[in-house]
Amino acid sequence: MKKSRIGVLRLGYRLVRDDRITTHLGLVARAFGADIIYLYDCDKSVKESIDKVTKRWGGSFESLIVDRWRDVIREWKDKGSLIIHLTMYGLPLQDVIDTIKNFEKDLLIIVGAEKVQKEVYMLSDYNVAIGNQPHSEVAALALFLDRYFEGKELNREFEGAKLKIIPQLKGKKVIRL
Repeated sequence: MKKSRIGVLRLGYRLVRDDRITTHLGLVARAFGADIIYLYDCDKSVKESIDKVTKRWGGSFESLIVDRWRDVIREWKDKGSLIIHLTMYGLPLQDVIDTIKNFEKDLLIIVGAEKVQKEVYMLSDYNVAIGNQPHSEVAALALFLDRYFEGKELNREFEGAKLKIIPQLKGKKVIRL
């Protein structure tokens, strides 16, 4: 499978709670193989936190604050990308992941913070559920990307990294590059 470009669009923002959750969403997107995250209606400190991690730990991951989420979806749709909305109301991940991978298209993955507008469900090519129970949107993104990349994303090397973890049975070892 060729490497498709993968974007993540974060919709919604609940004060206080979502600074940390949205930051974690960006970190998971970066670590698990996405190329960019679009942050809609969020504090600029979230972007700064994600960018700081990318600078220290490497890679070419981008984070952008956007004013109009519909424009992001239209831009990706106009390029022929597949629009995936992660929601507990969608089709089971295990039933659709192979179909999604077989398209070999770029993906825009939409992850909501609160009640998502009906329009998002209609604009998406696939509404995908990581289980049909309430759960973390961070976990949903991690599971989707892990299934999409079949675990291979966990072995990536990040170019330009200033730090690297050396796996240990016990303790911690981080080296400066």
